[in-house]
Amino acid sequence: MAMFAFQLPDDLAAKFDALASSGRSKKLRDLVAQAVGESASGPGLAPRGQSTKLTLRLKPDDLVALNDVSGSDGLRRTEWVLALLRRRLFGRPHFSRREELAFYAVQEELRRIGVNVNQIARAMNTAVMPGSVLDAEMSSIEAFRSEIREHVRGLSEAFKGNLAYWEDEA
Repeated sequence: MAMFAFQLPDDLAAKFDALASSGRSKKLRDLVAQAVGESASGPGLAPRGQSTKLTLRLKPDDLVALNDVSGSDGLRRTEWVLALLRRRLFGRPHFSRREELAFYAVQEELRRIGVNVNQIARAMNTAVMPGSVLDAEMSSIEAFRSEIREHVRGLSEAFKGNLAYWEDEA
């Protein structure tokens, strides 16, 4: 299934969120289906599988703490608890929407750098004058290589930080 990702100004996103009471993804799927002339109730996502409801009884202090920590992560209480369970049970990381958007931005930066590196490689393949032109291109490639390494290191640290966050602190 294809995935679309794009950015919106915060005020426009807030208006869309108010309109999309059933969730962003569902509303966007409905709008795309409508735009191409298909029924919004047509084939959608594959069913996630049957789930079971789990109820927790928390003391007031625990609920306050859960509200604080989940809110500070930009997650609903259920999302936060589910992320914790999945991390502890399956070792999978979970990212908030804010973190996902940051990863999309890094991905876009890496894509942009890749385009630049390809342009430099083409220029080097067609360069007829050895010497200073080639040296300048090589220094550009080295700069891009360093920038790519820094972005990849940042991604690695973000994943490690996310995994460490959900680890047992005991």
